[in-house]
Amino acid sequence: MFNSKNKFFRYFLQAINYSVFMAFIWYLSTSPSYRQLGEDEALVIISFPHAGEIKEPCRKRTQEELKALPPNMRTPMECTRERSPIVIELFLDGAPIYMHTAEAPGYFKDSGVDIYHMTKVSAGKHHLSMKMDDSVIKEGFEHVLEQDVDIVPARILLIDFEVSKGFVIK
Repeated sequence: MFNSKNKFFRYFLQAINYSVFMAFIWYLSTSPSYRQLGEDEALVIISFPHAGEIKEPCRKRTQEELKALPPNMRTPMECTRERSPIVIELFLDGAPIYMHTAEAPGYFKDSGVDIYHMTKVSAGKHHLSMKMDDSVIKEGFEHVLEQDVDIVPARILLIDFEVSKGFVIK
């Protein structure tokens, strides 16, 4: 059916086709050069999970309220599950970079919030100011970070939050 001459010609054409295809893939993987950041740019990323404080403090039920409830519902304290919204403000050299209010998700608004924001900034020395309010009971921003930072070109400045330490720059 196929003689050895046709077989050789078929393999030769397959080798040429595969070579052209591999050269095309190699060209597309290297040639259209793409840079996410310019020569003098860097990234500032805010990334952390956080749950706001309980929106209302627990209160003690009166004897009349307890008697009105079914026996299996008679707990002496009444506590709501709803959490406070989280307000975040980020300033770089006094200019606002990010301002956001995150409401707690969930049916009862009782879950934590995942905060994530990425922005390009110019590299160099800057004054960073970050504030977070996670309680509607207390006035003002409870968590504050004021720091001079040196942002290296083409690098990432990551801002995290740890409950025991507050804001952490990594």
